[in-house]
Amino acid sequence: MRLPLIALAAGLALQAHAQQPVVAEAPLRAHLSFLADDLLEGRGTGQRGGALTVRYLETQAAIIGLKPLAGGGYRQPVKAEGTKLLPGSFTRFNADNGKVLTPANGTEIVYGTMSGKEDITIDAPLVFVGYGAVAPEENWDDYKGVDMKGKILVMMVNDPQPTAEEPNRFAGKAYTYYGRWMYKYEEAVRQGAAGALLIHTTPSASYAWSVPATSFAHERFHLAGSGNPIEGWLQEDTARQLFAASGFDLDTLRAAAERRDFRPVDLKVKLHAEVKSKIRQIEEFNVAGIVPGTDPKLKAEAVVYSAHWDHLGIDENKQGDNIWNGAIDNGSGVAALLAMAQAAVQHPAKRTQVFLWPAGEETGFLGSSAYIRNPAWPLNKTTADLNLDSMNFVGKTHDIGVAGAERSSLLEASAVVAKKMGLKLAPAVPDLSGAYFRADHFPFAKAGVPAFNVGSAVFSGDGYFDFVSDQDKNRARLVAFKNDYHQPSDEYHADWDLSGMVQQAQFTLNLGYEVANAPKMQTWKAGDAFGKVKR
Repeated sequence: MRLPLIALAAGLALQAHAQQPVVAEAPLRAHLSFLADDLLEGRGTGQRGGALTVRYLETQAAIIGLKPLAGGGYRQPVKAEGTKLLPGSFTRFNADNGKVLTPANGTEIVYGTMSGKEDITIDAPLVFVGYGAVAPEENWDDYKGVDMKGKILVMMVNDPQPTAEEPNRFAGKAYTYYGRWMYKYEEAVRQGAAGALLIHTTPSASYAWSVPATSFAHERFHLAGSGNPIEGWLQEDTARQLFAASGFDLDTLRAAAERRDFRPVDLKVKLHAEVKSKIRQIEEFNVAGIVPGTDPKLKAEAVVYSAHWDHLGIDENKQGDNIWNGAIDNGSGVAALLAMAQAAVQHPAKRTQVFLWPAGEETGFLGSSAYIRNPAWPLNKTTADLNLDSMNFVGKTHDIGVAGAERSSLLEASAVVAKKMGLKLAPAVPDLSGAYFRADHFPFAKAGVPAFNVGSAVFSGDGYFDFVSDQDKNRARLVAFKNDYHQPSDEYHADWDLSGMVQQAQFTLNLGYEVANAPKMQTWKAGDAFGKVKR
């Protein structure tokens, strides 16, 4: 009888192992190599490559066995407006003392409109508004009640910096949403301004001038609604010359803007801009499918996994390589979600699992914002969103990044999963680049759903991950990827070691099961701003 018992025990062990969803590398690699191929033309919003990507995703969702979610199908419409700056547009700055500056578009200034109008002529005074922040909880208001209607706001990116007396103001050395370019433009609209120009520096923006230059060179999109008549960025040297033209020193005004008593400064300069744009209305699509839950009560609640499918597309007017393939950003996340879904359909959890591929992340969270406006699953029944964006293409690690999880109970859940997988949680570091506000989990967080970008620290390239092998070499490769970020050179390479990407996907899926099978929904930590949002 001993042999049959041993065999039975071994069989049960194998069965138990088979019950665990396992992310396989082969489908992940196959999806990634296809999604990043020139055939998909960079998966551009409003372009043929985007349409091909959506068709591919809904086909794969059906093959995998995901159930339709969005209105009986896999597609959720995202209506947007596209704007492309046309030749013949120009800007000129006229100082009250007669000096004139005409910065070159692309190298000294980038700009466009979100007004929905094809032809705009603007003559408006420039006002320096410091950081352009209105933060009641910080007792901070850069506008001081000054009427900004019809004016062009010039402002710095990032947050007011900590001081010796207030080391923790605006989260100390970390970034807050008030520091993000999106917030700056949104606040300009709320102030009734004619537009906003942000002063670029690589340290304050956390990326080089090439990033906004590339973005504004492409067609830009936004959800239907009001936007700034003109918005853009000034290269730092251009801003310095502009301020000096009317007798102001940029550094002096920057220093003044670090104080609460700062007041808006009339720069004694007027902007004359003639903006000619091609405007079109488009309909893009999020793709979503589900693995229904098994628990009679808990299946009404869901965990969401998300990864944006879009990148920057193709530029027919560019010479040479004109396809922004977006292999890492974010073919990697899209492929990982497909591989995760393939594993998940075989092993349903107690709660429902939603696999969501949002559109238009590169143009300002269009898809995820549209999902939040019209959620395919009730937000008050959504326990968490686990997002994947720009994944680890270097190799396996001894730890995993969970930056942003500390805002909610997802940190404790992450620790449980990491321990089971023999991993450590990567050490917490200040969010110096505003990473928490730069991926598709953020609209979920703003809507009150606990959320973070899983493993995002890998992409930061800050060099604190503990790789299983080739530590210095692998860290150097991550740092080097910053040169490929939002460039046509972000391409798939068949010799990539994807073991780290599979590891990251497996951790995310395991975390999803941890929260999907938990007795209670995930919650924000006491005092976190997002926990105050009613959903």
